[in-house]
Amino acid sequence: MNLPNRLTLARICLIPFIIFIPLVPFFNNVVLFGDVKLNTQFTLENLIVLIIFVVGAFTDFLDGYIARKHHLITDFGKFMDPLADKLLVLAALIVLLERGRMEAFGFSLGFVVTLILAREFMVTGIRLIAASDHLVIAASKLGKFKTISQMALIIILLLNGYPFTLLGSLAQDIVSLTLIVLAGGLTIISGVDYFWKNKDIILKNK
Repeated sequence: MNLPNRLTLARICLIPFIIFIPLVPFFNNVVLFGDVKLNTQFTLENLIVLIIFVVGAFTDFLDGYIARKHHLITDFGKFMDPLADKLLVLAALIVLLERGRMEAFGFSLGFVVTLILAREFMVTGIRLIAASDHLVIAASKLGKFKTISQMALIIILLLNGYPFTLLGSLAQDIVSLTLIVLAGGLTIISGVDYFWKNKDIILKNK
């Protein structure tokens, strides 16, 4: 197994830690800075999950870069790399949803997580159909932009809005709403694009 594929598997191995850390109350009870009453606290849980997520996101960039530069692109990588991205992002989004971070201006925007889940299940289904015909569908540019927007959203929410929180709750809500809408919008657009480009595969197996 080449290095890019090992990095992809390493990214998948990080996912259980993102889920496990929030289950331990100790990590959430240690406030590093911020105000608990204003819900601007940054906890040890935030820090650990943020580090794990950033490392995972970096391996996403690194494995693709190495694979392209050294001509190490494989069918395994084409299939598993976007799947690893999905699992990493969804694990973090579910944690943020459970912590009540998927909101802005007092309104819950958790439905965006459902939207992202639905899109990823649809895309994975199409990939499995293609795989049954011995076809491997690589990630599209729109799909990559979608992933970047989701990762940016997750990083800001894991930071609990910092540094925008320092400008006040209004700035924090505006940034959260903008990033959530951007991630949700790109999720829909990239999903429609993916479906349209691969409609022949779907119709063939209808």
